[in-house]
Amino acid sequence: MRRESAMETQPEIHHAGTVLRSAIASRLLLIVLILLWRSLLTPYDTSASINPSCLAATANPAAAADRHRILFPRIAAAIEDSIVWDSVYFVRIAQCGYEYEQSYAFLPLLPACISLLSRTGFAPLVPLVGRRAVLGISGYAINNIAFIFAALYLHRQVSVWSSIWAFMLSLVVLKDPEAALRASILFCFNPASVFYTSIYTESLFALLSIGGVYHLMLGANNIATVFLALSGSARSNGVLNAGYICFQTMHSAYDAIILKKNAHSALQVLIGGAFRCVCIFVPFIAFQVYGYRNMCLGRSPDEIRPWCRARLPSLYNYIQSHYWYLIIHSHPVATLYLIQINTSSILSGRGVGFLRYFQLKQLPNFLLAFPILSLALCSIIDYVKVQPDVFFSLGFRASPLDQNVAAVTDQDTRTKSDYFSHKEASKVREGIVFKHELA
Repeated sequence: MRRESAMETQPEIHHAGTVLRSAIASRLLLIVLILLWRSLLTPYDTSASINPSCLAATANPAAAADRHRILFPRIAAAIEDSIVWDSVYFVRIAQCGYEYEQSYAFLPLLPACISLLSRTGFAPLVPLVGRRAVLGISGYAINNIAFIFAALYLHRQVSVWSSIWAFMLSLVVLKDPEAALRASILFCFNPASVFYTSIYTESLFALLSIGGVYHLMLGANNIATVFLALSGSARSNGVLNAGYICFQTMHSAYDAIILKKNAHSALQVLIGGAFRCVCIFVPFIAFQVYGYRNMCLGRSPDEIRPWCRARLPSLYNYIQSHYWYLIIHSHPVATLYLIQINTSSILSGRGVGFLRYFQLKQLPNFLLAFPILSLALCSIIDYVKVQPDVFFSLGFRASPLDQNVAAVTDQDTRTKSDYFSHKEASKVREGIVFKHELA
């Protein structure tokens, strides 16, 4: 048995190495293409050159003097020129903190990581290229390492990042090493790769979301909750990852009360699931409370912002509706000094707000996304044809074997962690193929 197990894991190890090499190659290719593109064409966004001093004198001490003392000013300028669009905000927050109301649109996890790395591992580079360039280097390092360094997860290292998370998760879901490999390669070369390479939250969010779901499927619910909660401190839509906990909780409670006739166990499952969902929301809510304390408390009545007086103050929603048009259509840091005006009437016609983007004039943007949308839609349709009962019942009408393979319940963790027996997996694949042929 050990010999067979060792032989079975060899393809997985080989595929993990392939995914690692593909992830590294994709990041290097993207960096080369970005540098080539910037050398051939003038950047559309020129906000990188706008970098006023921090409001707090202690946040950026002797910044002007440091700029004259750096050893490689041209390299520093090249790095700083690459900090554009949302990257300006992330680097600015890492350097100066949350100075302005509109900066609270960007959640703190990535800026905190950038600041920490720039003050520790990359601190010796500050005399060479300056503080802001080091912040930029830290941001690039975090995102690119987060994309490829997860290969070490197969060797059970402490540092676990996103590319092999995708491989491991798809291996658990698909039960097919070849399909898992193809899915992971497509992830490495996805159409949005530039965002996974630049100073954006995509890589960090993908790591935490995919890693959280992976642990959830293996039954490590506490670890999964930590990962999914951190995803909510990287991007606001991370709170939607609580849906995975809700889905698993519903199935576990159903299994306990309907199949096992154990109401006490079902109650425990529901309480545990509710607690984990609350934990996932906590980082995002805590950040909103932090913004409320900074923007609303200790201010004169004339200085209090309109959203502070709301029955349920929501800084994030106010920023989305009040500033987003200015942020999109102006230089990112330049907007810090714009006079605050009420732009709700403008925004209502600019596609900013829930479902307001779905307008006929946005058709070209939907056409750009059509290839990926069509692949996703075709995959869903194909799955509905193969497993209609499972799809329309949200898995409640699935057979116990299908539920076990799909890992929708929190039982038999040992079996999940062993990726199930090949006998069970082959039965499921044979059943799916048979149903597909009948369809």
